[in-house]
Amino acid sequence: MRIWSLHPSVLDRQGLIACWRETLLAQAVLLGRTRGYTRHPQLERFRAHPDPVAAVGAYLCGLHQEATARGYRFDAGRIERPPEPGAVVEPLAVTTGQLAVETEHLRAKLARRSPEMLETLEARLVAASPEAHPLFRVVPGDVEPWERGAGR
Repeated sequence: MRIWSLHPSVLDRQGLIACWRETLLAQAVLLGRTRGYTRHPQLERFRAHPDPVAAVGAYLCGLHQEATARGYRFDAGRIERPPEPGAVVEPLAVTTGQLAVETEHLRAKLARRSPEMLETLEARLVAASPEAHPLFRVVPGDVEPWERGAGR
């Protein structure tokens, strides 16, 4: 399961679709509707939120917005608790170290399957550091403790 901290606009088609599906699975886990993946480390950050289901709903809304902008038809009806119009869900923190790890991971994936998206990503990174998904606020720090292979 990879629920990217990076902004959905840097994901290729496969990455965006996979992230949507995996986040729907995460939503099901948080709602107690599945037995699998209940201990997946990527869910720790959502569970730490005061309202985990609202947080995952806001995350899914960010993915849905990007998919819609690309002309994809993700079913927004599958988002269990989207934020009310004008409502703000308390953002989750993500570290600069986590964004750096995810950027490298995404670079490797894009080099194999979507070289044109890699060029877009590289061009965006020249101008600024990696942008986070709208649910996240970036804070200084190392790789998140839940990241697999983080050497923890």
